[in-house]
Amino acid sequence: MLQVGLSLPCFPGGAAGGFPMAEPAEGDNTGTGQEVLGSSPVTIVITSEADTWDIDAASCLGCGQFVDWDRMPDPEQQAHIPQDILSKPPKELKKLAREGYWAASRALRAQVYHQLIQQVACRLVTPDALVYRDVASRLFGMPSVSSHPLPEFLEGCSMPTYCLNLEGVTALKKILICVGNLFPDITYSPILPSLVALLLHYSEDEAQCFENISRLIASNAPHTSYIDQSFLAHQASCMTFGDLANKHCPAAHKLIASTSENVFEVYSEWLSWLFHDLPFNYAIRVFDVYLLEGQKVLYRIALALLKQYRLSVTSAELEGTDIKADLQAFVQNIAEHVSVDKLLERAFGIRLFSRKEIWLLQMANRKALMERGITMVQSRQSFHLAVDMQNFSSSIVTAQEMRIVWSWIPERFSLFPPLLLFSTSEDGCSLQRFYTCCEGYEPTVLLIKTTEGEVCGAFLSSDWSERKKNGATSGFFGTGECFVFTVHPETERYEWVFIKKPELAKAVPRSRQRSPSPSPASLLGSSPDGRSTSSNHLTVPTPQRKGRLSPFLAIRHFLLPSKTASMFMSGSREGIVIGGGGGQALSLDANLLWGRTEHCETFDNPPLCQENFKVQLLEVWGFQNA
Repeated sequence: MLQVGLSLPCFPGGAAGGFPMAEPAEGDNTGTGQEVLGSSPVTIVITSEADTWDIDAASCLGCGQFVDWDRMPDPEQQAHIPQDILSKPPKELKKLAREGYWAASRALRAQVYHQLIQQVACRLVTPDALVYRDVASRLFGMPSVSSHPLPEFLEGCSMPTYCLNLEGVTALKKILICVGNLFPDITYSPILPSLVALLLHYSEDEAQCFENISRLIASNAPHTSYIDQSFLAHQASCMTFGDLANKHCPAAHKLIASTSENVFEVYSEWLSWLFHDLPFNYAIRVFDVYLLEGQKVLYRIALALLKQYRLSVTSAELEGTDIKADLQAFVQNIAEHVSVDKLLERAFGIRLFSRKEIWLLQMANRKALMERGITMVQSRQSFHLAVDMQNFSSSIVTAQEMRIVWSWIPERFSLFPPLLLFSTSEDGCSLQRFYTCCEGYEPTVLLIKTTEGEVCGAFLSSDWSERKKNGATSGFFGTGECFVFTVHPETERYEWVFIKKPELAKAVPRSRQRSPSPSPASLLGSSPDGRSTSSNHLTVPTPQRKGRLSPFLAIRHFLLPSKTASMFMSGSREGIVIGGGGGQALSLDANLLWGRTEHCETFDNPPLCQENFKVQLLEVWGFQNA
């Protein structure tokens, strides 16, 4: 097996020797030079005797000592620093960071970084500068040749050097080696080299940089995380970004899903866009707001990049293109498309869910990954998460069409391959048989083909057995993850109205009593009328299974303006209804032969096909092992 690491001949008083470092490409003034530590699954950094470098364990010069100023994109302007800047309240600091105030002064940025990180809540026993000096002296201070492998958690990662000079690259690797020594629980962390490299720009010495990165690693604030430290956590973050892109960048998501066989593989690079591909003067502005606002802000900026990418390309241009590589090239040349100020402005204009909601989604994604066999202690591996549609067979949609539908589904479910639960061609046109086959599966995808050849359907987040919990009355149930869609003649998705218009709903006060679910009985009659006669704000309970995480987008989290805003799914002996309020998005009779589709308030959809239709085929798909 190849030695992964660095050969470090250490001699007292020796000057730093040469170290191999990737040079910027010709004409590249972004200063994002990098070394490749390896590509999955084997790291291939190999040093020869000629490539060894000396370590001066006593390096402790002034701030900026690690920077290769000739490779910096442009000199930072010095500015007057108000005396009270560091005492301003967090809200004002956020505003200043978003507006790029720190960029006016290296000294200001260095002070702010150190103070902000010192305020991060972290574990009681967290290695500090004194610990680093002790460990670094023990590891690197011996007057003999020794080999120090880079930590295993860097296997398969690349390492941006962000305009660091040779001393800076040396310091970067020393710090990473010490992190591996003092944080043995870290098993995978591709973002760590970038964060250390950026911090080195604004650190007095290696020890201060190490202490600051250690506090970010050891952060224990509730529902907050700075650095993913396992392959499981990293993959869950990638899945969460995929969920957010699905909801907030539907045009870009649709484009990627139609041109890439593996959407997840594209989204798995989202952190690399920010702390690998962005030029230094963009990445450091991202880092400014990241220190104040945590990982949520990274989602915002990556979503803004995705939106900007969609504006810059067309479907025709992407035909036959490697979209993953194309996105990377786009981010690397982002200055040609949008300024850093405009990018951040657009990022903060995106209405994301709360930090707690995003945390719940990440936990749900972690659970799904663990069900697929990913563990906390597992390092990076070739793990195929995309669903193989090659063997998929449906009487209603093609494999490519199902791949697009699957790309709309929350990531934690789309990990699992589709499983046919019910088909009218095999099981007959029986509503009771429909319920029997579908109960026990959550979620499900309903597909309908009409006798006119139109294809539509719905993603239904809850088990159909939930209908029994309302007793004699068949109430609505489900969560805001439900959506309806069309496949033929057009491919389009219609989500819960509050995803696109979150301002219509408010957070539910803790003291607010839950209200019962509205009955859809009238919706199944000949004169449907789902409009609420009450102007009161109501909440609709979503039943939970014991031991499950709180469902994402559960209605109880929102204060809704009317009952019709939460009519997701309902079933009775008379038929099924999906969506309500002013009409039904889909309704089917007890024989599963006749149906109706209209605009409804829950999904704000147009009719999904001809308003009154006859069913030619109906299928329900579940998720294997979900």
